[in-house]
Amino acid sequence: METVAPFKEVIDEIKAAGGEAFKYCYQCGLCDVVCPWNKVRDFSIRRIIREATFGLTEIEGEDIWRCTTCGNCPQKCPRGVRQIEVGVALRRVASEYEVFPASVRSARTARASLISEGNPLNEERKKRADWAKDLGVKTFAEGMEVLYFADCYLSYDPRMKKVASATAGILKKAGVDFGILGAKETCCGESIRKTGCEDVFRSLARENIKTFIDHGVKKILVSSPHCYHTFKNEYPEFMVNFDVVYVSQYLLELMDTGRLKVSGEYAKKVTYHDPCYLGRHNGIYDEPREVLKKISGLELVEMADARKDSLCCGGGGGRIWMDTPKGERFSDLRLDQAREAGAVELVTSCPYCITNFEDSRLTMEYEDVIKIKDITEIVNDAVNGAG
Repeated sequence: METVAPFKEVIDEIKAAGGEAFKYCYQCGLCDVVCPWNKVRDFSIRRIIREATFGLTEIEGEDIWRCTTCGNCPQKCPRGVRQIEVGVALRRVASEYEVFPASVRSARTARASLISEGNPLNEERKKRADWAKDLGVKTFAEGMEVLYFADCYLSYDPRMKKVASATAGILKKAGVDFGILGAKETCCGESIRKTGCEDVFRSLARENIKTFIDHGVKKILVSSPHCYHTFKNEYPEFMVNFDVVYVSQYLLELMDTGRLKVSGEYAKKVTYHDPCYLGRHNGIYDEPREVLKKISGLELVEMADARKDSLCCGGGGGRIWMDTPKGERFSDLRLDQAREAGAVELVTSCPYCITNFEDSRLTMEYEDVIKIKDITEIVNDAVNGAG
């Protein structure tokens, strides 16, 4: 039987999230046209908005959990409906009622891990800095040039630890005075907020903010677009403003000022994937490409659906923790686009994107066809002459 939340409760949540804008929808359907779900199955965000207008959204099924918050529909909407805020509000109602489909159960496990250990991966908090054990990385102290915030995936995931190591290597090579806070850090909270768990997000945010202030943090360097978005755009809700810089922006700055010398060759054809939370949500398109263009021998080619039209990997909106059946994975489509562009390496700068692309590379048996790289791994190889 369908579970439908009371009319007033749904409307109140949506108004709190995005004001009255959802009522402006005149059902033109442009949101459905650009939604990546319609590349793999039938799905209608337009229908969800329409039902939400009358407080009739069914909260027990899969549909309100499909949105990856990729940002495609808001940028195309002629009426400013704010579809993402509506979707997150509906998820908050579902979370309040403890109504979840089977595919969302892993997200609930992530929630429990965030509360107990400060990360969604069921890893021990005390091991958060283990990735840096033998790299000579210092503990952050007040007065240092920058805090490097290695997010949860870079701290714990075996594949993503390589990205953290490459980043630390580059910073040391450039003479940057940086440090990490390790076990004192906690998840930024962006993804759990998008699943409707506002209380967990606020708890994580307050913990991080207190830690940053207590340690005199001024400038934060991040490797995850989700951390970047949250620290830059959402933490100011708590009346704080930190200088937040994304790793590709910082790499370009280090190169342009002569602090980072990239003299090695990287003679490969690569294509760059724009992560949703770096591109559409924050407008960072040029810096990663400029970094890659500065590497000798590297040939950069563009895929279909690039820049503001970039195809979502499928991991945003908390879906990195949810089950997506084979045949419905956007990351599979993206690997095909990379191959069609003639690239031998698909380069990006997001732990969710890399995780999904690596999974697709295995399930599609593309291990010998294309490699997945973070931009820092390529720069580190070029700096060390390992390209």
